[in-house]
Amino acid sequence: MAAAADKSKPYIPLAGSASDGWSKEGEATATCFCGAVQLAFPTQSPGLIDSFLCNCSDCRKITASMFASNFVVADTHLKHLRGQDNLKAFSQSRTVASGNTMTNYFCSTCGTLMYRVSSNPPGRSILRIGTIDDFNLHETKLKPRVEQFIKDRVGWLSGAEGVKQVEGPADLK
Repeated sequence: MAAAADKSKPYIPLAGSASDGWSKEGEATATCFCGAVQLAFPTQSPGLIDSFLCNCSDCRKITASMFASNFVVADTHLKHLRGQDNLKAFSQSRTVASGNTMTNYFCSTCGTLMYRVSSNPPGRSILRIGTIDDFNLHETKLKPRVEQFIKDRVGWLSGAEGVKQVEGPADLK
C-alpha cells in the first residue's frame, strides 16, 4: 500500500483495530495495533526533538526486526489520550550501548512497543515511527535524520537514502 501522492494532507489507512487516528498542524496521534493505547505528540519543535533509525542489537531484538525507526519527543509535549493504565513497563541496562537504563512501554493487550525512556538524558520519550497513524508523516516531518549503529546493520540492507550514517551512537538533538 503506497502512501497518498499529496504528502501535505493526512493519509490514515486502515491499520490495526483503531480507526480514530488524526493529524493536524503541529500534532498527530500514535496508536497501538489493537487501539487500546493512543498518544498525541508534536510534529514540530520544540516538542519534536529528532528522528532516527537504529541498528543496535537492542532495537533489533525488541522490535523483532532488523532495525527500529524512532523519533524523540519532549515528555512535556507527549499526551496519553487513552490506555496509559494499559501500558506495561520493562526496564534493563545490561545490553544498552550507553549503559543507561532503558524502560520500554508496551500495550499489555497487543504487545505493541509504544515508546522507550532512557535514564539519560531525562525528559524525553523515544516513540516508534510505525505507530504513527498518519502514514504521510513517515516520509515528511518524521523522516529519520540519522541512522545509527550502521556497523551492526545487516549486510543485505543498504543505508537509508539521504540520511546521515553513523557507526555507533548518534548525537541526537
